[in-house]
Amino acid sequence: MGLPVHRWFRYSAGFSADWAHSVISSMSGNVRVFDPFAGSATTLLAAETAGAESWGLEAHPFVYRIARAKLDWRSDADAYLRKIGELKRVAATVRPEITGYPALIRDCYEDAALEQLDTLRQAFEQIRDDSPASALTWLTLIAILRKVSTAGTAQWQYILPKKRKRAPAAVFRALEDFARVVYHDMRRGELVAGPKPNLIRGDARTCEGVPRQYANLVITSPPYPNNYDYADATRLEMSFMREVNGWGDLQESVRKYLVRSCSQHVPEKSVDLHATLAASELGPIRSEITGVCERLAEVRESKGGRKTYHLMIACYFRDLALVWKALRSVCTSPSKLCFVIGDSAPYGVYVPVIPWLGTLALSAGFKSYTFEKTRDRNIKWKNRKHRVPLQEGQLWVEG
Repeated sequence: MGLPVHRWFRYSAGFSADWAHSVISSMSGNVRVFDPFAGSATTLLAAETAGAESWGLEAHPFVYRIARAKLDWRSDADAYLRKIGELKRVAATVRPEITGYPALIRDCYEDAALEQLDTLRQAFEQIRDDSPASALTWLTLIAILRKVSTAGTAQWQYILPKKRKRAPAAVFRALEDFARVVYHDMRRGELVAGPKPNLIRGDARTCEGVPRQYANLVITSPPYPNNYDYADATRLEMSFMREVNGWGDLQESVRKYLVRSCSQHVPEKSVDLHATLAASELGPIRSEITGVCERLAEVRESKGGRKTYHLMIACYFRDLALVWKALRSVCTSPSKLCFVIGDSAPYGVYVPVIPWLGTLALSAGFKSYTFEKTRDRNIKWKNRKHRVPLQEGQLWVEG
């Protein structure tokens, strides 16, 4: 998060841009990079600075827009500053109106700060256009929302309104400080000559819109099957921009587009477990995954939350099997793929994510896989729900 451009927005579950850059730079010949889970564009920006062609897909509508704005970093920096100046001038003429904001927003801001933010939001709606400067101005407003909130944040993107900051940043000072950071990084972009990445909003399970037989290198980090709700990660920002009114709106606006990796994706009566496990895509791991899902279905009956982890795991691996099939059509032969991934143990039932994903990759037509562990997980949190040792690392696939 200290690197230019990458520091503009903290998105959950990212990985090292320096590492991605080193992997790309180590490849010989004409490198064509693809990231089917582009997130806030870490891999695409690394490819750009390494001088490689790249394509990316992102399914989360709001995160896609963040990534699109970041990829405008090599546009006219002075035009961006002028747009910021216009935003401030128009905001000074706007009358704030804060009564229509969702409860989450009222809980996260003092009225005086929210009034200032509202003038900026209204001003942006008046001056917005299709220019890169406009997209970056939007991102500037989005990026300061957590800095000026009185609410605390967890390690991930979740908001904790009951935990209060002692000294949140002042709204217009935060805007000016962040604009200087963006401008500085954009001027650095004038020295970069790599091809501009291609990013589309799309589904990794189909890779529709990406050229066939295009990529010889894939660097990505798919969702982990650990019940993290990526739709909820930007609820604060989407609520402020009045794109959602509450947590329930996320199902229609975001979750329906994403790989099913949390129990919120799979309400109890929405999925037929037996039909999902019988899907042809799960054939290579059916005997193993069936036993795990049946065990999860049994264990949940003794848990207060009764979370649908049994459905989540079945749906997750079917979705990832579809991803591997789609990647086979997008990748050249030979090609090299890296999934930054970790395993899982919902309700303490171990899910061997890494060998299952490797097996599904082989079934899709790739030739081999290996795993390089980066770190152990589930070892330092005092409030962890189970003691099953977990790991995270790089799943390398070739074919």
